[in-house]
Amino acid sequence: MKKYIITLLISAIILPCFAQKDAQAKKILDQTSTAFANAGGIKATFTIKAGGGQTKGTLQLSNKKFLLNTNDATTWFDGKTQWSYLKHSDEVNISVPSEEELQSMNPYALLNIYKKGFNYQYNGTVGNNYKITLTPENKKNAFSRIVLLISKTNYQPQHITLEQQKNKSEITVTGYQTKQSFSNSLFQFNKKNYPHAEIIDLR
Repeated sequence: MKKYIITLLISAIILPCFAQKDAQAKKILDQTSTAFANAGGIKATFTIKAGGGQTKGTLQLSNKKFLLNTNDATTWFDGKTQWSYLKHSDEVNISVPSEEELQSMNPYALLNIYKKGFNYQYNGTVGNNYKITLTPENKKNAFSRIVLLISKTNYQPQHITLEQQKNKSEITVTGYQTKQSFSNSLFQFNKKNYPHAEIIDLR
């Protein structure tokens, strides 16, 4: 479940019905990407609905570094090394993730992924949000479609729907704070806090 949730929270995309790049969608996505780039340190809280269950979590970001905490796992990434702590088994997996793997770990990577290899379509508004659908040019992509709801007020993502064949997952952003200041140590695993955890080095 942990790996499934993290993969959702995070990665590549899709939809076979729009084979075009919509100018209005691009304008909104560009403004969203710029707002994200100017936000500084970010702390976001969220819920994920998938497979009939619901998970809550927190994501703290600073440039490419992040700390992701859910009910099942905690993941640290300091810009090079990634530590994933599995709560149910009390073990830590250490790895050096690829760019593609990082995109699957950080949901906000979706805010820039549209720039290469994706089609996008503006679908009007839902409440106070713009609705944008992303679809991969490569039909072998892991997901079939991604739908973003982006605030018309501040261009912050409010809701992300990920579709994968017969599966659908929904990420709802419940809190979003910008201009946060984080120490570098926040994004690194500290063994002192997990003295009994089994360390599995996959590097």
